[in-house]
Amino acid sequence: MSPTDLDFSTRELGVSTWPDFQRLLSKQGICWCMYYQRPHSWEQEMKKYGVSKSELPSHNKKRKKELVAQGRSHGIIVYSNNQPVGWCQYGPKEEAPAIDRGRFYRKLDLKNDGRLWRITCFFVDKDYRRRGVAAVALRAALDSIRKKGGGTVEAYPRVSKHGGSVSLWFGTAGMFRREGFKRVSPLGGSVLMRRVFPLSGENKVE
Repeated sequence: MSPTDLDFSTRELGVSTWPDFQRLLSKQGICWCMYYQRPHSWEQEMKKYGVSKSELPSHNKKRKKELVAQGRSHGIIVYSNNQPVGWCQYGPKEEAPAIDRGRFYRKLDLKNDGRLWRITCFFVDKDYRRRGVAAVALRAALDSIRKKGGGTVEAYPRVSKHGGSVSLWFGTAGMFRREGFKRVSPLGGSVLMRRVFPLSGENKVE
């Protein structure tokens, strides 16, 4: 029997759900989904904070926790029987400045009407892969974006020269297509995809 959304529940990342996020991401244990949230490179980060390469994992975790406490890091945690099993990071453009540093992205002439959102990465517990967890997380993230006012949503799945996805960290192109995303442009080894939700309300991030 194929899994459905009824097999899982979702919650937003926040101070109250940080312990669950910590439990889940400790299994990944390196980036803590900080890569796209940095306004500068890894080398600049290490120099700025005086940390070595071996200290980066604990540094990343600390920085992530600070951003969550400040309400500057958004994401969806997926649960199975109250156990965190999956994650999707999303947020307004300002929360993922690393995208703007990309040499392929900088060359694009993109028009943005209203707020721009970014879906940057996914992580699924190895015991729950191939059960639709990432798709559940994506749908919950899109629902949250709608509730926060809508706008343009970007995704950046990695693809091979034949068009197949090569890394599940960024979601698959097929998964985004099923949720109404359209291909906009190649981005080196990735592809830029977008979906637009009508703007509503105060367009406010909470």
